[in-house]
Amino acid sequence: MDMLSGSAIASAELTDWRKLAQGLHARYLVDDFGAAARFVAAIGEAGDALGHHPTVSIGRNHVDLKLVSPDAVYREDQTTEHVVEWVTQKDVDVARRITEVAAEHGLTADPSSVSVVELGLDTTSSSTIAPVWAALLTGDPASQGRGSPSDEVRDATGRVPNLWFGDAADDDAATARQRFHVEVYVPAEVAEGRIAAAVAAGGTVVDDSESPSLTVIADQDGNTGVVCVA
Repeated sequence: MDMLSGSAIASAELTDWRKLAQGLHARYLVDDFGAAARFVAAIGEAGDALGHHPTVSIGRNHVDLKLVSPDAVYREDQTTEHVVEWVTQKDVDVARRITEVAAEHGLTADPSSVSVVELGLDTTSSSTIAPVWAALLTGDPASQGRGSPSDEVRDATGRVPNLWFGDAADDDAATARQRFHVEVYVPAEVAEGRIAAAVAAGGTVVDDSESPSLTVIADQDGNTGVVCVA
């Protein structure tokens, strides 16, 4: 099934969900573990009916959900296709059904609280170093390029953040510059406040040329992180 564009996902108007990084994310508030378990069981039945299920995490007074298709088709051109992890129509369909199930259980969505953390590493030789990071982060060589046409490292179990490789301006190992950085994906309505909080804590906006999609924040030592929207 073809991957959906950002505009197609937005037009679906999934008010309980936010598109962050590769998937759709939602958080529902629950009173206790029993309510969470009952909700998850109902989600399981709904997913069985539709042939697709979310990744589920139960925390204190909340249930976190992620929907992504591991077999989405990305068409680079008319003759080149890639199988990637991305949102497809079946994710949208399941998200809508889960929203209905949540309403049936009297649960409240908290979409502004969802977030995703990924790692970025600048390099000019991703194909050379990616196997090292695949082994270090996941212990599985197949995690290199999983669900991506690039060398990006993705753990199939979701235990560790995705690691993607950016272009390095200079690959001199002696160069004193930060190569690793953290990317924090947040809902659009949260980004401005998150940036303001980082600045109030002593950070500095060093690059907002691609804002609101990407805003680079530096700490007092010059280490950078990126606030990302969608």
